[in-house]
Amino acid sequence: MTDKLDKVPAGASPAPAGVPPEAIKAIPVRHYGRWVAGVVVVALLALLGYAFSQGNVRWATVPEKLFDSTILSGLWHTILISVASMALGLVLGVLFAVMRLSKNPVTSSVAWLYIWVFRGTPVYVQLLIWFSLALIFPVFNIGFYKDEMTDVMTPFLAALLGLGLNEGAYMAEIVRAGIQSVDEGQTEASHALGMSQAKTMRRVVLPQSMRVIIPPTGNEFINMLKTSSLVVAVQYPDLLRAAQDIASTSFAVMEMFFVASIWYLILTSVFSVGQFYLERHYARGSLRSLPPTPWQKIKSNLLSLRSDQSGGAA
Repeated sequence: MTDKLDKVPAGASPAPAGVPPEAIKAIPVRHYGRWVAGVVVVALLALLGYAFSQGNVRWATVPEKLFDSTILSGLWHTILISVASMALGLVLGVLFAVMRLSKNPVTSSVAWLYIWVFRGTPVYVQLLIWFSLALIFPVFNIGFYKDEMTDVMTPFLAALLGLGLNEGAYMAEIVRAGIQSVDEGQTEASHALGMSQAKTMRRVVLPQSMRVIIPPTGNEFINMLKTSSLVVAVQYPDLLRAAQDIASTSFAVMEMFFVASIWYLILTSVFSVGQFYLERHYARGSLRSLPPTPWQKIKSNLLSLRSDQSGGAA
């Protein structure tokens, strides 16, 4: 066997025996583009803030009315109608997605018609139709129950049907895509074990499809929070309606719109964080490394800035 000799670069003297080699000093790359982009963004934000500060806005009214009892009541009604409508949409979405994938031509056609109608018409128009249903049916009569339609179709029920049925059409397509993402071999293996179609869907297909269903469902719920502001058309006392009521008496119209916008931002931010952790939970079986949490992202960005500063000082 021949001894392996370390190659020494030409013109360099070999290190004495027993002396460890000099440690390599790594110099971090300087990202000048990051600093330029940061300065530009800060300058634009400063210009925007200066423009609003010169406007005729009573800024003291915004924090004063932020926790007003009327605003908090409207906030609660907004959360209530959003959660209830999303729950109705989820139930209808699963039901009509299964019907759409059925081999029965009647059920699949009915599901397709439902999706086509409620996805093809604006949700604002649907809300007005439900609220004005008394113009077509003055009396609600189903045999064992009879009452005036104006008493039955309350603002809450009109908002729930308008938002929930519209959301169900979108959720049906999301759930259908999730179901079709599961390999057919899973269904065939379940049937070979003697499981029924319903049990296969409930125990095998739907749990595996959650990884595909959860991300767009979270986006749909956040969109539902903002779309719920349309229920002002059916006189439902949501957050926007509460802001408008205060604006009509205090004449602080823009200020109350800012108050409503702040609360919408808070709601969407809170639910966005919940959506992130829910997606992270269902991604454990499909990703080698889970995406970093918001705190981990902040920590890595701070470390990156520190390394840039140390590199510039060097």
